[in-house]
Amino acid sequence: MAAQNSYSSKDIGLNNVDHHTEKKPVQSTRKAILILVGIFALSVSGLFYLYTCFPELEEHEKQYVKLPMDIEDAKNLGKVLANYKERYYFTVLLAYFLTYIFLQSFAIPGSIFLSILSGFLYPFPLAIFLVCTCSALGASFCYLLSSQLGRKIVRRYFPERAAQWSRQVNKHQDHLLNYIIFLRITPFLPNWFINITSPVIGVPAYPFIFGTFLGVAPPSFVMIQAGTTLHELTSSADIYSMNSIFMLCMMASVSLLPILFKRKLQEKLE
Repeated sequence: MAAQNSYSSKDIGLNNVDHHTEKKPVQSTRKAILILVGIFALSVSGLFYLYTCFPELEEHEKQYVKLPMDIEDAKNLGKVLANYKERYYFTVLLAYFLTYIFLQSFAIPGSIFLSILSGFLYPFPLAIFLVCTCSALGASFCYLLSSQLGRKIVRRYFPERAAQWSRQVNKHQDHLLNYIIFLRITPFLPNWFINITSPVIGVPAYPFIFGTFLGVAPPSFVMIQAGTTLHELTSSADIYSMNSIFMLCMMASVSLLPILFKRKLQEKLE
């Protein structure tokens, strides 16, 4: 009878330990989310302060100064910014720059329309440099946040998908730069997922940052070209033409050529 009681006590102890270890990851995940929310709130406050420093807008213009979520939003925002760009060039440029980085850093949709707006507001060389730089910086901040806080969140909410991509990264360990460029050009993985999971599964910062800067250039070229005729666009589908899709496919193929050449060379040497 005593032995039975002792056994039962052990079982209770084990259950308590299991219950405690189950609670611990949940608590740490909650803590990571709270810190992330705090950083997000500070960033929003910074953007709001920037908005208050913006030139005085006409009453009918204020409704259009918001994050563009469709082509109509982009058109209306483009009109407002174009009116103020000549007189407040650097203010508008800084607002564009920080807003783009903010969206990328927190994986918020809308940067595609900011890319289109760059083609409407600025000459092509500045627009492409601006979009690539903002994309690389924003993705880098997202990478940094995820490396510090995202590990627990990714493992809790995207375990299977992250594991699948981790296996792909291991396969391409010798040519990660080309692989990241290819992923940025193609739609196989969403950019927000790449940004969040990369540090968690061990993608180094160097190929991630430079692969992002180079890889976003071809899609950005398409967006910027669309922006030059912003007022003629009626929907997001108008952004892509058969020529632009063909160009993106060609660029994606070119990004893989160094990998193919390297494999062929290794086969010959062996």
